[in-house]
Amino acid sequence: MGLFVVGAALVGVVVRDAYYLSILTFIAIHSIIAVGLCLLIGYAGQISLGHAAFYALGAYTSAILTTKSGWSPWLALPVAILVSCVVAYVLGVPALRLKGHYLAMATLGFGMIVNIVLKEFTAVTGGNSGLTDIPALSIGGLALSTDRRFYFLAWLAASAVLLFSANVADSRAGRALRAVHGSEQAAAISGVDIARYKIKVFVLSAGYAAVAGFLYAHYVKFISPQPFDFKFSIELLVMVMLGGAASVWGGLFGAAVVTVLGEVLRNLGDYDIVAFGVILTVVMIVLPVGVLGWIGRIGQARRVRRLALARAAPAPVE
Repeated sequence: MGLFVVGAALVGVVVRDAYYLSILTFIAIHSIIAVGLCLLIGYAGQISLGHAAFYALGAYTSAILTTKSGWSPWLALPVAILVSCVVAYVLGVPALRLKGHYLAMATLGFGMIVNIVLKEFTAVTGGNSGLTDIPALSIGGLALSTDRRFYFLAWLAASAVLLFSANVADSRAGRALRAVHGSEQAAAISGVDIARYKIKVFVLSAGYAAVAGFLYAHYVKFISPQPFDFKFSIELLVMVMLGGAASVWGGLFGAAVVTVLGEVLRNLGDYDIVAFGVILTVVMIVLPVGVLGWIGRIGQARRVRRLALARAAPAPVE
């Protein structure tokens, strides 16, 4: 993790072009959501197609409080996280009783409802026109108004999320989540409180999305419902599945690839969702464990082969 942080800092120093710094900043923001989804999908085995809604709740809560009520963005941040977590809890209690595609459909419906509310509740959200003049973040009087300055904040937040998530994955909670993913019945017999762990990881992933939404709102300084629609939920799912849902680092890898790919496919207009759908289908068929999962399996197979060869080697003659 230390090398990763140092590498991210060096990239921020070396890269000069504002466009590339912007893409790298969006990779950091997207990776925060993707890592939360990795915990939810890859570890707990729960599929969500509505995390763009939690992303929107974080962004809009902070934007509304700072533009309409004059709050400091740093005071709005915990409120944004709280709103997303409370909504996730209220949604998760009944929804997480569902399994498979039923859960996916429930979260998809929730995401669509939130997007419709953002478009229709114009008095608060601004509707399709969105909210403008969102204030820039500042730390100790230093305004994070440039791409380079915001880059370091975004990657600091992403690094903290990665570190915390890696610790969760290696903790007792992470082992319980993997047990739930493997077999809920076996996990229950082993004494795992399935409902409690499902709710906790769902709320945690929603909190991550709220942090990402907060960063997005104060980086772009303008938000509208369009970036938080169903298409972005599909992009998030592609990020997780492409990198490897069973690894928090897979979320980072997938976020980087999909964010860059989104820039490449931008000229396709509305057809880019078709491209992402094709990519998701191919990944699920060819690399169901994701790129990092596939690399990990190759490394494990090589270690097993070397061990087998070592055991099969004749003993030295004395």
